[in-house]
Formats: sequence, C-alpha cells, structure tokens
Amino acid sequence: MDLDLGQARAFTTTAEELHFGRAATRLGISQQALSKRIARLETALGVRLLDRDARGVSLTGAGSRFLEPARQLLVQGERAVAAVLGAGRPLRVDVWGHLYAPMRTLAQAVEAAPGLELEPVPGRDLPSVAAALLRGESDAGFGRVHALPDGGGAGLTHRLVRLEPVDALLSVDHPLAGRDALSPAELRGSVLRYPAAVDRLDFLTRFAARFGITDRVGSTNLGLEHFLDQVGADPGCFSLVPADSPLPDRPGVRTVPLAGPTPLYAWSLLWRTDRGAARSPGHDSPVEQLLRAFTEEAARSRWLEYDPARDWLPDADEAALLR
Repeated sequence: MDLDLGQARAFTTTAEELHFGRAATRLGISQQALSKRIARLETALGVRLLDRDARGVSLTGAGSRFLEPARQLLVQGERAVAAVLGAGRPLRVDVWGHLYAPMRTLAQAVEAAPGLELEPVPGRDLPSVAAALLRGESDAGFGRVHALPDGGGAGLTHRLVRLEPVDALLSVDHPLAGRDALSPAELRGSVLRYPAAVDRLDFLTRFAARFGITDRVGSTNLGLEHFLDQVGADPGCFSLVPADSPLPDRPGVRTVPLAGPTPLYAWSLLWRTDRGAARSPGHDSPVEQLLRAFTEEAARSRWLEYDPARDWLPDADEAALLR
C-alpha cells in the first residue's frame, strides 16, 4: 500500500500529544480534519492505531508498533524534499531559554559567517526543543543541553560552543547587594528564585545542590521584565543571569559578579544526528557552517576558557568540554 505522509504526520503528532486539540493546533488544522486523516490511515492499514474514550487518547498495540517506523518515514520524506529544495531554505535554529538572551551569542557567531541564512524559532525548554528537532520542525537548537528522561535525546547530538560566567541577581534591598563580588556559598541564606517552574531549569538546580542552597521557589515565566520585578520586590531572594546579558533598566535590582568559584553557563548547539553531514564532498551543510562560525568566534572571544581551580561547571558540562 502507499502510505500518505500527511496521514502519518497526523498520527505521530497525536501519538506524541495524546490530545486531539493540541495535535490539531500543532499541525495548523481543525480537529475534524485531523480525525479524518487518522481514520483514513486506520482504514488503509486495517487496524486501530488510537483508542479514544472519556479518559483521553492512548495508543493501541498496533499504534505503538507503528509509531517509530512512521517517524522514520517522515524523516525520509523530509530528507527527500531537502535534497531538492533544502539548499535554498534558511537553517531553522530553535532558541530556547529566552530569559537568558541566547540570541546574543547566536548573532555574534552568525555575523562572522557571511552567506549563512538562519531563521530563529522560539522554544520553551530542552524537552520541547528536542521533540521539535526529532519531528523535523527545526534543524538545530541552541541552549544548555542536559540529560532528558526516557531517552528523549536519542537521535540527537550536540557540541559545546560557549561558556558564560553568571552573576547573582539581587534586589537592591538584599543584605549582600552592596558587595562588589560574592562567592556562591555566601548565598546559602537566601532563597533561589527560578524564572520558571523549579523542574524546568536544570542549571539552577545543580547550582543549588553544589553550593548548599536549600530554599528554592519557582515562578510563572511571564518574561524577563516581570521576573526582574519579582526579584526586586523580595530582598530575601536571588537568581542567576549571564554576566554579559544586557538587562532592562530596573531600579529595584542589581547584579553582583560571582567568584570563588565563578559558575559558568554552557551554551551548546544541538542537532539531529542525521542532519549534520555535508550534502556533497567539499560542501559544508548549514549545520557544519554554523559550527565552524561558533568555533571561529570562540577562538576570537575566548568563549571556551575554563580553569577548574577558578570556575565551576556542572559535571555533565565539564565532561562535554573535556571530551
């Protein structure tokens, strides 16, 4: 039988979301159109792929067996299209962690790579970006990479491209706000405020564990300015921001450099394993061009300098740097 890629994409998206409304929104179609595509696929295959009841949507045994081959079918379809049309399309780079302004680093590298066209794609966090990469909705991601549960990073690879010092972000009324520099251990009596849910920012969690910060509180991610206002209103809390990040002018907060050791935030480029190879001998793929731009800018700007006697990295980031 001839499989319809649109029907296969409707099924895989619904299988990932386990919700017809969210799947339809992702695909930009109505729920009715989504249901029809899946029904036609099930009719063609002669099996039921999804169960729908009052409790929600679940995969049948046949659906579970069909899911991964269907994903691979979509990948091969994308590669076939890219072989013909891909040369003229910008590289779609998913930029997540917008509170930490990753676009600064990306822009600095791209300026040194004339002819490389990029299309930034907004992300939410590493799990959602990894899923988008695997679905082919973006070509590369940029942010801090860490281990994902349930093998969520399988089929992806990444390269560390920048280490950036972080400062403490404090209310001007915080007892330590007048200091010229702080050691991370001096923050133990303060509450670490996350700019999102506590389980969404791995770096802050590892920082807290390493330096004995026991009190932590999450926030609703409503943007950087809202977060600065939250920190400014609470003299008992602190957060972390990259030292080079240009913050909006907010009179209620200030940043203080951290030293002894200096925590470093590790930015990486992340892409699908089957997308990095050159299209033909002697012609770099867009991912390879972007990696080369990062490498050249890292050498000029000393982005990958690390001294374990002076700096601190989470274990996984240190391992990625040294391998």
